[in-house]
Amino acid sequence: MEWVNETLMREFVFLGFSSLAGLQRLLFFVFLLIYLFTLGTNAIIIFTIVLDRALHTPMYFFLAGLSCSETCYTFILVPKMLVDLLAQKKTISFLGCSIQMFSFLFSGCSHSFLLAVMGYDHYVAICNPLHYTVLMGYGVCVGLVAAACACGFTVSLVTTSLVFHLPFHSSNQLHHFFCDISPVLKLASHHSHLSQLVIFMLGVFALIIPLLLILVSYIHIISAILKIPSSVGRYKAFSTCASHLIVVIVHYGCASFIYLRPKSNYSSSQDTLISVSYTILTPLFNLMVYSLRNKEFKSATRRTMVQT
Repeated sequence: MEWVNETLMREFVFLGFSSLAGLQRLLFFVFLLIYLFTLGTNAIIIFTIVLDRALHTPMYFFLAGLSCSETCYTFILVPKMLVDLLAQKKTISFLGCSIQMFSFLFSGCSHSFLLAVMGYDHYVAICNPLHYTVLMGYGVCVGLVAAACACGFTVSLVTTSLVFHLPFHSSNQLHHFFCDISPVLKLASHHSHLSQLVIFMLGVFALIIPLLLILVSYIHIISAILKIPSSVGRYKAFSTCASHLIVVIVHYGCASFIYLRPKSNYSSSQDTLISVSYTILTPLFNLMVYSLRNKEFKSATRRTMVQT
């Protein structure tokens, strides 16, 4: 019997789009177009920031890091999802599932901490403009990105280790389109309250703490903006933060709904829908917000295209 159980858990079967069998080919083409556009736009953003010296500032350095993290987590999930939309049997190996979960969590958690770093950058730029070049030097920027990645790596490693050390001896049918925490936990034969608590606390660490840091930054930013005598000056100061705020609201809104609500409220169909928007539509939305709203970046893109 042990041999049979072990055989069952050599792979998981994805059922995320099983209720949309008649629409899977249409979804394939729609998601493929969005994915290619997102990849292309991210490449343009990174390419422009690297080549245009006018964009060699902390804000664009962090934006390039944000584009890299979005490219990574879409690359981890979307190609496999596209293949599965056309496949009869949608499977992933046990090892492949653990690698996918680790990679996705690493990119997503790093993304959260990078947003907090960008909030701190806006705080320094608006509240301490005279000391900005000292406080946000190249070494400091690299250190902040490295710290964000280190936090993401730690959270993803501990969470993935806890999940995949659990025994899996029942069904191997995963009601999702990738190896996310809640759907995989549902397949575990048993998981202790301690494991659930640790995983929840790690979610708090990766979402609530960065969000609190962002809120603290913006409390100081708003206080400083309100002290600006000119309405034009206040508008300019706030407009520099608007794109970041929009992305923060979308990112933390989707992520908190999936990872921080009580597990008794878990719904596979709801999570699948939110996860599709989180992994496919949100990166596209973020790109539109940062590139279309930013006149400086659009000018730099045109210059780069002319030069090349």
